[in-house]
This record gives sequence, structure tokens and C-alpha cells, in this order.
Amino acid sequence: MATTVASPTTSAKSSLDLPGCRYDHLFFSGMAWLMLATVFIGFARTYYLAGVFRAPLPSLIIHLHGAAFSCWILLLVTQTSLVSAGRVDIHRRLGIAGFLLGCLMIVLGPMAATDSLIRGAGPAGRDAQFFYIIPLTDILIFAALIFFAFRARSNPPAHKRLILVATTALLIAAVARFPFDFVHRKAPVAALFTYVFLIILAAYDYWSTRKIHRATLWASAYLIFVQQIRLPIGKTAAWHAFAAWVQSHGR
Repeated sequence: MATTVASPTTSAKSSLDLPGCRYDHLFFSGMAWLMLATVFIGFARTYYLAGVFRAPLPSLIIHLHGAAFSCWILLLVTQTSLVSAGRVDIHRRLGIAGFLLGCLMIVLGPMAATDSLIRGAGPAGRDAQFFYIIPLTDILIFAALIFFAFRARSNPPAHKRLILVATTALLIAAVARFPFDFVHRKAPVAALFTYVFLIILAAYDYWSTRKIHRATLWASAYLIFVQQIRLPIGKTAAWHAFAAWVQSHGR
């Protein structure tokens, strides 16, 4: 009888001992800075340290895409820092600008990918028509998650997790430019490397609440699913026919 009475008390005490969201501001701010570092390392040689606007990029659309992408990462750092500083009021006002920037990126992403396809750009040894599916599906993942993040803006735990996973979908281009042979210009390997961000997020969820947040689960599963099924799709005759049509009409 004593054991029966003590169990709920013990269970309640264990729940109270969990960190919960007490460290969210530190965690999400740290993740944003880690993503910023990832992007800087990846694009330092060809973009940031090359003078940004004077960087030898192949076209104007690539410049615009790079600028918008950089603004998104900087905004992510700013937004998480504002929450950490208790300035949620400014965070919410900037959120509208962030949503509009996200919409701009959804337009610029396919334009930049198509520009690269027309120029026949891509990793050495890779068919440009096959590679075309990678940036297109990354922006598809980003678009879907940003949409749901905007809908969940009144639900901060879900909102910030969706934003984090959406940004993870954009990191492949940066990781694939790391100066390491095992990952350099190898998009499939770079994709696997970016899953570290998803693992860290899931680990934090479990550590803080003893369960993985629903938004973390479904958003991560969606990202991984799309990124894995695109590889066999990109090798099909139907995809090559579509990419060839885009290539011919873009010239």
C-alpha cells in the first residue's frame, strides 16, 4: 500500500526535475550560431571571403540567391538572440519579414537551380540533369516546413522546431563545400552530415522532456524521406526528360 501511494509522488517529482523549456533560449540560439558557422565555413572561400558582391559567381541570380540565403541565416541568429534577450515583441515583428524572406527564397531557389542546370553546373562527375533534383527538392522541403511554421507561430515549441528543420534542409550546399574530400561536392554525403542537426534536436527534446516533440519527429521524417527518394527519382528517364525540357527552354 505504501508503494502504491509513493509511486505517483515519485513520478510527479521526476517530472518536476526535468529541464523542460528552461534551456530553450540557450539551445536554439546555440543551434542558430552553429548553422551560421556551417554556412560560413562552406561558402567562405568562394563567397564571403571573396568579397560577397565582388565574388566570382556565374550570374546575377546566383548572387541574389546567395544574399537571400545569407540574410535568412543572419535573421535566424537574430531571432533566437531576441528571444534569449526577452525581446519577444521585436521577434514577432521581425517574424513577418522572415516569412516574406522565406517566400522570396522559395522563388529564387528554383531560379538559381535552373540557372545552374542551363550552364551544366554541378559536382564533378555528376549529370547536371540528375543534380537538378537536389536543389529543387531542398527548396520544396523548406517551403512546406516554412508554411507550417508560419501556421504554428502561436505555438512557440512547434514553430521554432519547424524553422530549425527547414533551415537544415538548406545546409547541404554549404556542407558539400567543406574542404574535406569525404564530403566535398558530394551532395548525398552532405545530406547525411546535416542529419546531425536533427539528431541534436531530437536528443535535446528527449533530454528536456523525456519525449521527442511531435514537430521534430514529423518534420525530420519528412525531410529525410524526400531527400532519400529523390536519388532514385533523379536517375529515371522521366526526370531526365523533364530536366532536358527545362534546359532547352531556358536557353
